[in-house]
Amino acid sequence: MPSVVSSSALLRAEALKKSYSRGDQTVEALKGVDLSIAPGQFVSIMGPSGSGKSTLLHLMGGLDRPTSGKVILNGEAIERLNDRELSLFRRRKLGFIFQFFNLLPTLSALENVALPLLLDGKPMSEIEGRAKELLSTMGMEKRIQHKPDQLSGGEMQRVAIARALMSDPLLILADEPTGNLDSKTGEAVLTLLSDLVKKTGKTVVMVTHDPNAASFGDRQIRVRDGLIESDTGAASHA
Repeated sequence: MPSVVSSSALLRAEALKKSYSRGDQTVEALKGVDLSIAPGQFVSIMGPSGSGKSTLLHLMGGLDRPTSGKVILNGEAIERLNDRELSLFRRRKLGFIFQFFNLLPTLSALENVALPLLLDGKPMSEIEGRAKELLSTMGMEKRIQHKPDQLSGGEMQRVAIARALMSDPLLILADEPTGNLDSKTGEAVLTLLSDLVKKTGKTVVMVTHDPNAASFGDRQIRVRDGLIESDTGAASHA
């Protein structure tokens, strides 16, 4: 079942293809994906290993460039941006949450959360209050000076979620955010993401191999062999 592209969507993928060279072979990771994501949705993208789900997420986030097709976020075609423009776009418009947290080990929780705006040239004195507020929202107000090696996996992922929110992004992309957590901690993180969507209207797209994790999303998309196999939200975007 193909997804329908809506002109009013926050994010649109149009005829999106991605091929890789592997030795003398060409691997088609995505074979022409059309997809719309509306503001305020929590979208789960599922699929077996090698299905193309992570490739799709990376193209949505400008972490990779498509072989052909378009990715349009809030009216801007991100595949047209040069490397510098793309770096700024990711930093200012997108929030990323990764399986292995990707926190800088020499920085405190507070500094890790503030990092996106520090890299944008903002002084710590100007942004410290927002970073503390986000950590408090994540239940981390007593751990703000702790470094990653002093935190549990669930605590590190809460810091990573706070960091993803620091620049008030248009879209949050989560790549297997519970893949490195036990089931109880993973459910707590997924509940945080779900509540975030409901309370703030943020848009979250999450890639996962776990059906239970995917069930936290209000829309589930299944990818197989580089194509969208099913989409519980396609009818509502016709």
